[in-house]
Amino acid sequence: MANLGNFDASTVDPTKPIDLLPPGKYVVQIVASEMRVTKDGMGQYLWLELDVLEGDCAGRKLFDRLNLVNNTPSTVEFAQRTLSAICHATGRMQVQDSEELHLIPMLADVKVQPPKNGYGESNSVRYVALDQGAPAPAPAQRPAPLAARPAPQTAQTRPAAAPATAPWRRNA
Repeated sequence: MANLGNFDASTVDPTKPIDLLPPGKYVVQIVASEMRVTKDGMGQYLWLELDVLEGDCAGRKLFDRLNLVNNTPSTVEFAQRTLSAICHATGRMQVQDSEELHLIPMLADVKVQPPKNGYGESNSVRYVALDQGAPAPAPAQRPAPLAARPAPQTAQTRPAAAPATAPWRRNA
């Protein structure tokens, strides 16, 4: 039993079911990632949490899993191709840590997959660079060239709070 300290549910909005993102193209960035063990314990996948940055769905989350360690070679190949697409979309061609892919805007082409293997509908994602799949942002909103971007932040160097305005939306 846990003491809840006189919790009053009438003062807190309840959680709502998470709806899938409708099919379309979204500007996103990876905000969290980690390697996780597969359900059967025989492999590992790269779990990605992405934030939608623009449009009607701005602020929504999108999640992806890349089965990078698996007994099925075609599964690993598909995951590696997806990771390669993310690297190309972010301009980071050689990475050692998934955190190097964080906070770099890219375009996600989202589809809705029908129910499969006992799971309900889900979103599937394909990644492309912003300049390959969407109208280019106005010059004042364009992300800084890769060479001008700061090095990826580590847990030791990351600021405590995110800036109120996204870096690519700030006026120079």
